[in-house]
Amino acid sequence: MEKIVWKANARCAVSLSFDVDGETLWISKDPANEHRPGVLSQGAYGPKVGVPLILDLLERFALHATFFVPGWIVSHYPQVIELIHRAGHEIGHHGYKHEWPDSEHPEIEKEVLLKGIDAIKGITDEQPGGYRSPAWELTPNTLNFLKDEGFLYSSNLMDDFAPYMHPQGIVELPVQWLLDDAPFFLFQTRVPSRPIWPADLVLKAWQEEFHGIYQYGGFFNLTMHPQFIGRPGRLQMLERLLQRIVSYPDVWMAPLKDVALYWKENQS
Repeated sequence: MEKIVWKANARCAVSLSFDVDGETLWISKDPANEHRPGVLSQGAYGPKVGVPLILDLLERFALHATFFVPGWIVSHYPQVIELIHRAGHEIGHHGYKHEWPDSEHPEIEKEVLLKGIDAIKGITDEQPGGYRSPAWELTPNTLNFLKDEGFLYSSNLMDDFAPYMHPQGIVELPVQWLLDDAPFFLFQTRVPSRPIWPADLVLKAWQEEFHGIYQYGGFFNLTMHPQFIGRPGRLQMLERLLQRIVSYPDVWMAPLKDVALYWKENQS
């Protein structure tokens, strides 16, 4: 792997991102869940409780993160999204109702993209720079749509652990299921579900991957969901992870938009 020259000669870059899916995660899985208050309460915990706790943790570490928010969540929890924005964190696009884009219906994909943009602009007064598709699903049309609407970056693909450029001029900030809290903590009652992992084992997995990426000088892009990571014990685990990461003197920690801008200006 060719050595990456990161900002301020850091050895690697780290971004914390939070997908504020809320109830849309459950509604998109099964529209009937819209009439199941118990199911929806799992998602509602994210914006109601998880986000404020996460903001407190980030403030203690003086860190800024990226929050990807579906337009439906922006409309239903505007005060929470305003709180994120006022704290100086980036707000990125995450669909409207956590819909998976469908390559057979590009007109619907474009409509959802525009609805999400409008919802976010209603809070921030500016175009979102980043796009994360629900479940990281893209279609052959997605990157062209992002280019048309002036997006800076996509954070959806898993084919590297360093950023790279798409032909459309969009920066890709790669993700990985290993660095996502959902495979470890998402539990469902109406379909076969994974077991819930203890937070200490997740901490071990994330620390191992951080150390590996650090050795190679790559990009550690951690994806979390307030309804999962926002539980009290898991936040304590995240705090231990952050303590470990910030103990390294040559790590650049920044929101995804800052990493994408740096990459486009210096590495593309």
